[in-house]
Amino acid sequence: MVRCDRLWRNARLASLAPSRAGLGEIADGVIAASAGQILYAGEAAEAPAFDAVETMDCEGRWITPGLIDCHTHLVYGGDRAQEFELRLAGASYEAIARAGGGIISTVKATRAASQEALTASALPRLDALMAEGVTTIEIKSGYGLSLEAELKQLRAARALADHRDISVCTTFLGAHALPPEFAGQADAYIDHIIEVILPAVAAEGLADAVDAFCEGIGFSNAQTARLFAAAKALGLPVKLHAEQLSNLHGAEMAAGFGALSADHLEYLDAAGVEAMARAGTVATLLPGAFYFVRETQAPPIAALRRAGVAIALASDSNPGTSPLTSLLLAMNMGATLFRLTVEECLAGVTREAARALGRLEITGTLEAGKACDLAIWDIERPAELVYRMGFNPLHARVWRGQ
Repeated sequence: MVRCDRLWRNARLASLAPSRAGLGEIADGVIAASAGQILYAGEAAEAPAFDAVETMDCEGRWITPGLIDCHTHLVYGGDRAQEFELRLAGASYEAIARAGGGIISTVKATRAASQEALTASALPRLDALMAEGVTTIEIKSGYGLSLEAELKQLRAARALADHRDISVCTTFLGAHALPPEFAGQADAYIDHIIEVILPAVAAEGLADAVDAFCEGIGFSNAQTARLFAAAKALGLPVKLHAEQLSNLHGAEMAAGFGALSADHLEYLDAAGVEAMARAGTVATLLPGAFYFVRETQAPPIAALRRAGVAIALASDSNPGTSPLTSLLLAMNMGATLFRLTVEECLAGVTREAARALGRLEITGTLEAGKACDLAIWDIERPAELVYRMGFNPLHARVWRGQ
């Protein structure tokens, strides 16, 4: 008899375990957990006898790993609804940014807000994601663009885990845009990040990774490479906003640094795909931004598949280009706009999202030894999670066995 804290029985599992084909489906499954970790996830017929403190009858419901949103900008001040109106009137994202809107308008609001206010304003957005089964979330900085404001934003993101039962990964995105005080001095700002901001972020242990916006309205390939070299020297993994609006070969460069992921990728070329495949860099696709800014060039899905590049999906929740707080809708968009399969969508918000965060060893699949992060669904088949729009069939969310 094996002792455990909790036992979920009479469940159908989509384990996403790589040892099983497809979604790793199990028709009559059992999950046992103790101390927040999975002890067993598999066929009921093969399970040992468990002596559980608490047993839950799932009544045939489906269980997936808890969902993971691996690319968000969830913590910020203000909103950009006015810019949405401008885009509806025909203004481009680039034109708005060059006129002082875009990221810089959010920077002003974020700098003016207190750490406590930033955390409080992010909580409703976090709650919306958690209500759909999200148990791990990545949150980027990049709306401070100064030492004090970047530290404040990262601390505010970390503080969300003090208010909610969720795993928060933080990413330092100081190279998101040029702050007003460095207008026309991109190289000097990168120097400032490398010499002042990044060491302070690392010393306080506030970042799990370092990101950058490698784009014509962001930073060049060479500038990003300098930042990544500094990040790696401090022992921090890297990831990149790459090839969203043009092809600066950022994904190829990031792969050279062993990047966890390259994100957006609408203009990714064959050389970039090959480099990502060699490095094991995950392609994180962000259909919310593609939809919201009305892009027309989709990422090269077929090329990514052929090369065996892992594909993750995320909300890209942010105030300007993807004010989305639904991973379920992101999956539907991924299927509808990018023609991803149901399996690719579900893996993209569980197993591959964990891979994109460097956390696959601890979450993202239903396997013994992983964190007991579960989403229990009132559905008849997993395809419903991708098929429906504006409908949430979550029955229960479990984080660390609770």
